[in-house]
Amino acid sequence: MTDTAPQTDRDDPIDRDGLAPGFWKSTRLEDMTGAEWEALCDGCGKCCLNKLEDEDTGEVALTRVACRLFDDSTCRCARYEVRHAFVPECIVLSPRTIPDHAYWLPATCAYRLLWEGKPLFDWHPLISGTPESVHRAGVSIRGATVSEAAVDDDDWEDHIIDEPV
Repeated sequence: MTDTAPQTDRDDPIDRDGLAPGFWKSTRLEDMTGAEWEALCDGCGKCCLNKLEDEDTGEVALTRVACRLFDDSTCRCARYEVRHAFVPECIVLSPRTIPDHAYWLPATCAYRLLWEGKPLFDWHPLISGTPESVHRAGVSIRGATVSEAAVDDDDWEDHIIDEPV
């Protein structure tokens, strides 16, 4: 099922206007413009969750413990443009860095899906036309997080969750 609600700048913090329809199907990640690359973000918020990685197996577990800059109501970084001033370890995902980070990206993440040669889900805003579709599909973590400022690092294991897919 595809949402048909109109998309406006007020609804979507990512400017998706003027992008060629289906650009992600014919443009390699490394050939995308900055606007195309940013438009791949579906707004689920899962990349902003703290993760635990098993040193022996490499398995990555999601926690509901979100970065201190994460806005749980919008599923966005509250200080995205200047986040590195507050969270220096926040990664910059790019076509060059995705091979190093794809293993921990959410299974539903457009960057990971396209890097793996898979299609986007129908609920992705580039397909549905609305940023709300990721929330309606139950894929986002909106309203389901706790700030890392409120949870001791040693207690993150108590907050492991199954990835909403």
